[in-house]
Amino acid sequence: MRLSLYVHIPFCTRKCRYCDFASLAGSSIPPEEYVAAMLREMTLRRQSFPRQPETSTLYIGGGTPSLLAPHLIGSLIDAAAEHYALSATAEITLEANPGTVTLESLAGYRSAGVNRLSLGVQSLDDGLLEMLGRIHSAAEARQAVAMARAAGFDNLGIDLIHSLPGQSLTAWEQTLAEAVALGPEHISAYGLSIEEGTPFHAMMEQGELELPDDEIAARMLETTMELLPAEGYAQYEISNFSRPGRRSRHNQVYWQRGNYLGFGAAAHSFLREPLFGRRWNNPTAPLDYLHVLDTGTLPDEQAMRLSRRDAMGEAVFLGLRLLEGIDPAAFAAEFGESLETAYPGALKRHFTDGLLQEKGGRINLTKKGLLLANRVFASFV
Repeated sequence: MRLSLYVHIPFCTRKCRYCDFASLAGSSIPPEEYVAAMLREMTLRRQSFPRQPETSTLYIGGGTPSLLAPHLIGSLIDAAAEHYALSATAEITLEANPGTVTLESLAGYRSAGVNRLSLGVQSLDDGLLEMLGRIHSAAEARQAVAMARAAGFDNLGIDLIHSLPGQSLTAWEQTLAEAVALGPEHISAYGLSIEEGTPFHAMMEQGELELPDDEIAARMLETTMELLPAEGYAQYEISNFSRPGRRSRHNQVYWQRGNYLGFGAAAHSFLREPLFGRRWNNPTAPLDYLHVLDTGTLPDEQAMRLSRRDAMGEAVFLGLRLLEGIDPAAFAAEFGESLETAYPGALKRHFTDGLLQEKGGRINLTKKGLLLANRVFASFV
């Protein structure tokens, strides 16, 4: 079995105002204790597989993984190699906050085996960074890119957010131009999503958050889809752009419904077998996660087997996130039913509305469909 692995590091220096990820600021849990628990989980879960799986990607996310010392990151990579046959060509990604890295730490991560760095830049405007609650400045983001290159990283991605409070279209265009000038191999550009339970959500409820209107937000995405490809970054997913051969191999596993195991608090897992797949997740609270591992048992929660209909819906809306779209023949072979018979009304409606198209034997989103993707996805959930 071919696998991808995700490792979740929940620690943060400070929680950003928009963040609803499973993360903790100022945690009293020693990082060494938390990593030791993940190593135990890796050992225990390996016993579930009669044969050693082969692992093609490892993604260390958070939270802020770059708060951990390089030797701790290295121990996780070594355990993945020992128990899950991490391939010699595996993509090993570490998320990093520009405000938490030094040349020494980045060189340490590179020596430990990390070969892809994902920098959470989010913006190159100091005012917007402060508004978001980020701990780094635009200058520190630029410096982090330079240090990553000096440390030996030749596969570097940066994350950006658009449709921010007070952000104009011109300001976003400037951010994109500055990001391109930094020369990363990969750029992710996400629209801001206001999630319940975040400070931004509370501010919005109180009328204290002025967001760009829908027309401006759509124009920001449209501008992104025009500007980045013109600069050599091919769009391969709604929010992701890369130089040739530099796509995020790990994230493609999610969109293609590949097998992945998650380790650490709040981590999710999915295996396509048996039948249409099963998924589970770990306890969200790190202390709960640690307590379960202390008993010598796996911390699985909310385990479920997917129904055929659930799996079909996932295959459609995840596949449509990719610009290459869905192969109708492969869909029919997997589920024993064609797309046309499974979703006759939705397909007809979205083709008529100009949101879907058939191209090269595949079904994918049109440019208009990319701008209105959530409307399309809702038809298949």
